[in-house]
Amino acid sequence: MSQAQIDTLASLFNQAIEALKQQQVLPADWQNNSQITRTKDVSHGDFASNIALTASKAAKSNPRALAEQIVNALPDNQDIRQIDIAGPGFINVFLNSDAKFAVLDDIFKLQDRFGLSEQFEGQKVQVEFVSANPTSSLHVGHGRGAAFGMSVANLLEAIGYDVTREYYVNDAGRQMDILATSTYLRYLQANGESVTFPSNAYVGDYVRDIAETLKLQHGDSYVYHFSEVVKDVPADAQYEVNAAGVKELVTGDKEAHIDGLIANSKKLLGDNYELFLNAALSSILADIKDDLNDFGVRYECWFSEKSIDAEIEPALQILDDKGYLYEKDGNIWFKSTEFGDEKDRVVRRANGQTTYFASDIAYHKNKFDRGFDKVINVWGADHHGYVPRVKAALLALGIDAERLDVVLVQFVALWRGDEKVPMSSRSGKFVTLRELRGEVGNDAARFYYVARKPEVHVDFDLELAKSQSKDNQVYYIQYAHARVCRVLEKLEAKGFSVDDTVGAEQQQRLTAPNEEELIKLLAGYPATLLRAATGYEPHILTNYLKDLAGLFHGWYDSNRIMPVSLTSGETPSPDELEMMQARLRLSKAVRQVLANGLSLLGLSAPSSM
Repeated sequence: MSQAQIDTLASLFNQAIEALKQQQVLPADWQNNSQITRTKDVSHGDFASNIALTASKAAKSNPRALAEQIVNALPDNQDIRQIDIAGPGFINVFLNSDAKFAVLDDIFKLQDRFGLSEQFEGQKVQVEFVSANPTSSLHVGHGRGAAFGMSVANLLEAIGYDVTREYYVNDAGRQMDILATSTYLRYLQANGESVTFPSNAYVGDYVRDIAETLKLQHGDSYVYHFSEVVKDVPADAQYEVNAAGVKELVTGDKEAHIDGLIANSKKLLGDNYELFLNAALSSILADIKDDLNDFGVRYECWFSEKSIDAEIEPALQILDDKGYLYEKDGNIWFKSTEFGDEKDRVVRRANGQTTYFASDIAYHKNKFDRGFDKVINVWGADHHGYVPRVKAALLALGIDAERLDVVLVQFVALWRGDEKVPMSSRSGKFVTLRELRGEVGNDAARFYYVARKPEVHVDFDLELAKSQSKDNQVYYIQYAHARVCRVLEKLEAKGFSVDDTVGAEQQQRLTAPNEEELIKLLAGYPATLLRAATGYEPHILTNYLKDLAGLFHGWYDSNRIMPVSLTSGETPSPDELEMMQARLRLSKAVRQVLANGLSLLGLSAPSSM
């Protein structure tokens, strides 16, 4: 049943309700919020409506009795074969054969646009995702945000939204200073200086590589003795393992130590400090861009945190003018508790520097100033406490906080056998997204990243993702697509036409229960797509594709498309040819919908496996 026919069915029920209102069975102001859903059991018809249950209270009537009145008031329609009342008052609708097969006509007419809609045309939405600090390569945890964010953006485009994909580049602040100073210390080492490396600096090999490049370009032009870099800097943290096996801080302060090294490096290098910061930033950001591009993740905008420096003070001034800022202990605080946050937040420290939160206030104001109707932030689960303060800032600025949706994506645990692999960008000991893709491939990585709800942890099973079995869901789905392609190749080789007109006259022969289930499932694709998009839940689409592939494989294994006579070189009977053409039409429709869904998830639809 096509979407147009679903709309027609809804209109028929609305006409029946209006008639009952005229008869004063229902109040004139009653609002119809019932649902029309596809039945799971073909014996219950094609569709079911709960309208009698939702309206019974207003009608002061038994739901089954009201259902009978609604059915009697329904206008005649040629697509409807039968209407039954079931259970407590559900209305089950059985369609005529022509109406059932209309979805196949739609699939072949629309092809790769089947399922797409323009329901939200004209509305602008921004999806910001990944936005990892450019301090190291992306690890497998970042990969989940990348796959999820890209899939959500694709789904929103599929239902008509004008989508902007954005990566917020955190190219300002303390983490970048730690990276720049780490790079400078490695540069000193590359030039022969004896350096005691800080415990919380970035120690990955990629920092050494950047430093070696700087040495090749500039030699020892920026070398200072390490004693000058460490002069008057508080001692680094020293730890010991106690009798219970727990690491305890004995002396020192690692944060004060690295901050001292940063301050001295800036003082010694002056304007040349930017050389080390920019070299590290450009190298790592280029790596991130290449990695995401190879993963099939693209952005319309790479937004620099530095670019909003001039917008921070004006945003804070708006809050101050409205009376939402105050001074305490030398710091400037935002009254976020007045808007539901658990405590007020510092926006400017006593030393005059604005906080990261102040930058985020300006950034989110900038988003809505750009005219987005809705903004979606895809953040890691560790940002849970950050959501109320950002929404509080929007409310204080006079922006509707409901226009911001934040989706928190849980962490990924990568397993190699029984060993859980740690991931820490400071230590440099992590499995990169690039390494994961190299091992299991883009398709498996993209699929398993989004196959579960974002709020659920993912244990990524490397061996399963590489297996060629029914248990590997992405393989099973893609294999269904490839099986149809293989049949088409064989038929073409035998001189048969396999264009989209084949089977149109014979499709009425598709009357087996599993064939009716397949057609019903195909017809449910547009509604599935809409639900996955509006709920930001790509796992709904992965589940649908898994169900479609499973149903197809079961049907395919028990129903030959190519007659035995044809495979043995004999001439098929007219009856065999008609059945072959009907089944071929159904198979091609399944192939098209599988390809459409896989494409939205950023996966390939292989013709052979």
